[in-house]
Amino acid sequence: MSQQFGKVAVLLGGSSAEREVSLKSGTAVHNALVESGIDAHLFDPASRPLHELLQGNFDRVFIALHGRGGEDGTLQGALEFMGLPYTGSSVLGSALAMDKIRCKHLFQVAGLRTAPYAVVDKNAGYDCEAIMAELGHVMVKPSHEGSSIGMAEANNAQELEAALQAAFKFDDQVLVEQWISGREFTVSILADKALPVIEMRTPTGFYDYQAKYQSSTTEYYCPADLTAEQTSQLQDMAEKAFNLVGAQGWGRVDAMQGADGEFYLLEVNTVPGMTEKSLVPMAAKATGVSFAQLVVRILEQTL
Repeated sequence: MSQQFGKVAVLLGGSSAEREVSLKSGTAVHNALVESGIDAHLFDPASRPLHELLQGNFDRVFIALHGRGGEDGTLQGALEFMGLPYTGSSVLGSALAMDKIRCKHLFQVAGLRTAPYAVVDKNAGYDCEAIMAELGHVMVKPSHEGSSIGMAEANNAQELEAALQAAFKFDDQVLVEQWISGREFTVSILADKALPVIEMRTPTGFYDYQAKYQSSTTEYYCPADLTAEQTSQLQDMAEKAFNLVGAQGWGRVDAMQGADGEFYLLEVNTVPGMTEKSLVPMAAKATGVSFAQLVVRILEQTL
């Protein structure tokens, strides 16, 4: 069976702000593919030009690049041009999911519940006092970053201005989202179907970069302690959001449950973390699928 894949390039690293996470994901994926008898090779586009994929006679690509240049549709377009099959979402789905602001617009238009928000443009005028008066306690997010990079909360106009200036280092457009106090969940998607829901609990207040990758106090509950009806509702919301942005194959949809008991969509991830301890492997494991089996199933989507 492993012969049907031919020579596989595992793309990792890259030059985005999420490079370190990507190196870990790609290494774990590569090891799992090799253990499964697949002819897989590491390929870091930060140090090698993409045309070497053709020169190296690769048959397909497993994308383990997070953030810009790997998750935003640009790489997907290059691979389409080269005629190389690749894992995950196509150009449009990747580009839309990576853009938090356009995702919010889509959720709103489709009637999928998401927190109230404002969009702030670095090159246009904005009024922090007015934004805080409308939204109150907020979370500030660069539009095109993942892994919670550049995110910060703000309780007043002064804090909002500081958070915006920090976020502008990553993006010219920034999403300012009304703070939701409540439980944090993620729904992994495999073969376009929702896996068991995971709840993340962290004493830091929200599931930020440190809680994801550095903290030993973050707790994970899989499956999440929800009623069957709530689980079904959240999984359905996640599948709809995933399809709405044109995502394909595999990924992850993040959401929160507010104090009102309702679920609110946060974002869609088309190349989520893929270390042994990451959330998609955790959800797959709950259905009896090992890390190696998961990686091979994702690669099978390129056949």
